[in-house]
Amino acid sequence: MQSWENNNWNIGELSIPMPIVQGGMGIGISLSGLASAVAEEGGIGVISAVGLTFLEEKRNITNEIKIAKAKTKGIIGVNIMVALEDFSELVQEAMTAGADIIFAGAGLPLDLPSLRIENCQTKLVPIISSGKAARLIAKRWQDKYDYLPDAFVLEGPLAGGHLGFKTEQITDPNWNLEKLLKDVQEALQPFGKIPIIVAGGIYYGNEVAHFLELGASAVQMGSRFVTTEECDADINFKKAYLQGKAEDVCLIESPVGLPGRAFNSDFLASVKRGEKRPKRCDFNCLKPCQKTKAPYCIAHALLNARAGNLDEAFVFTGARGYLAEKIVSVAEVFAALKLEYEAR
Repeated sequence: MQSWENNNWNIGELSIPMPIVQGGMGIGISLSGLASAVAEEGGIGVISAVGLTFLEEKRNITNEIKIAKAKTKGIIGVNIMVALEDFSELVQEAMTAGADIIFAGAGLPLDLPSLRIENCQTKLVPIISSGKAARLIAKRWQDKYDYLPDAFVLEGPLAGGHLGFKTEQITDPNWNLEKLLKDVQEALQPFGKIPIIVAGGIYYGNEVAHFLELGASAVQMGSRFVTTEECDADINFKKAYLQGKAEDVCLIESPVGLPGRAFNSDFLASVKRGEKRPKRCDFNCLKPCQKTKAPYCIAHALLNARAGNLDEAFVFTGARGYLAEKIVSVAEVFAALKLEYEAR
């Protein structure tokens, strides 16, 4: 195993010093503040594009990318959910603004290459949860667009937020990340070497080493970066991680039609009692959402979470987000990952 500093890897001509990708977290949890700090440490910083115009500050993806790039010469990506009503518009806006990478999940981005602008330099990275999905996307892109994915993010069942698994698969050991990685590696063999970034439940540096040894190019981490000074969320959102315990982490059903993972809350208890059904749709943000038939409005809930109003919200987390102990800087997270990596 190489030393921590010698884990440089590439996505096309992009050279990435550290094998760390910061997960995109919406609404408003990973914006230019967190993304630029991670990029400055040599990882890939990722801005979440979902719900930016819903924020009180009325942010937009162009400004977030420009602000992040003004703070660092590192690599800035944008996470854009395929399920968003304005997916195509956000993709092209991010490309025009100079995003280095677009990460596309919460649905299969089967026609993402068709959205490339002229002289596009932005790398395209689908987020998948199986070898079948990886093979389907790679073949579709190759046959229809003569373009292969620049990398893949493989999100396992221990990830936070929306999950690309059936509920029964999430606790099934046959769907663990190691087995899924092998499945994706085998599925992609006919297409040559495509970097695979693994995600879901990875928290410590020794776990990074483990997946690099198995052939992953990098790991994606979301929860580890929530409790940082640079994270764009309210302090109460971060405190939910500091106060959360293992038994507080639960699976929920999202109006998107996917299971998700979050910290349990009074809000979620009221959802179970049928008390949060929306009377109207204020945002029209997600294609699969059944609007007023939904058990609750996820946009309102996540906006409240980002603002620290946790009485009317819930906090998404990875399976091990409860491990957070204190708020530190992003630089301190990278220093800790190095120590954990080298102490394996």
